[in-house]
Amino acid sequence: MTKVMKLALGSLLIGFAVLGLKILAWWVTGSVALLSDALESTVNVVTALAALIAIRVADLPADDNHPYGHHKAEFFSAVLEGVMIIIAALFILRAAFFDFLAPSALDKPALGLVLTGIATALNGAWCWALITHGRRLKSPALVADGWHLLTDVITSIGVAFGIVLALVTGWWVLDPLMASIVALVILWSGSKVVKQSLSGLLDEAVPAETLETIRTIIATHATGAVQAHDLRTRHAGRRTFIDFHLVVPGDSTVHEAHAVCDLVEAALIAAVEDANVTIHVEPENKAKHVNIVEVETEAPA
Repeated sequence: MTKVMKLALGSLLIGFAVLGLKILAWWVTGSVALLSDALESTVNVVTALAALIAIRVADLPADDNHPYGHHKAEFFSAVLEGVMIIIAALFILRAAFFDFLAPSALDKPALGLVLTGIATALNGAWCWALITHGRRLKSPALVADGWHLLTDVITSIGVAFGIVLALVTGWWVLDPLMASIVALVILWSGSKVVKQSLSGLLDEAVPAETLETIRTIIATHATGAVQAHDLRTRHAGRRTFIDFHLVVPGDSTVHEAHAVCDLVEAALIAAVEDANVTIHVEPENKAKHVNIVEVETEAPA
């Protein structure tokens, strides 16, 4: 089992544990804010399961119907997570509205706060692990799951703050009011996850710093070539696709041109994790004056 799969499975197990704690907290207090918090955690379990399935599909090897692999499956999971976050926020707003019309005192608020605190600490530690490892492993599903858990942590902190204020002031209307504020924060987070995931589905280019690394490697390792042009990049999950045209002198043999391509490809794969490189060789008369990479005349040390 890969590390990505282990993290996805861990999310599912922790999701069930946190959900149990939050349902118990709502049951002992009757707080609509804690109910909204539990609803958010229900979504966490569903999206963790979706992420687990998507990561399993993304790890499948390329086949006749999907020659470039199944890497984009994780983006579909991330979009689903963003949509589920938004739906959870709308449910929270609905519950808060009805409780706002008829606020009531809470039962056993101290016990509810303790249970919520344990669940929040567990969620906070796990969301940090998911975002950190998800970025390092280039897993959109894990990163989206981590951001989703972060909204859950924010929800829980806001809910606990509202309950404490209600206890101190006796204004029980603060319970649904805080739930509404938290729901708006969750809406913003959900829209952010959807936007980022859709960019990946639309073949977004690599970040500027990665692109500069790619250009530098081509310039310093394509010794013997004239220039490179029409450089294009895109990423699909953990896989980065790089393609460009490499112009070589007209009198170069196929063997010589291929040797230059091998050198550049090896350097790119070493620098850009999970890179897939495609190089189209062209004769000198195909050189361009725009969107080019100037090649250094001496080989790198």
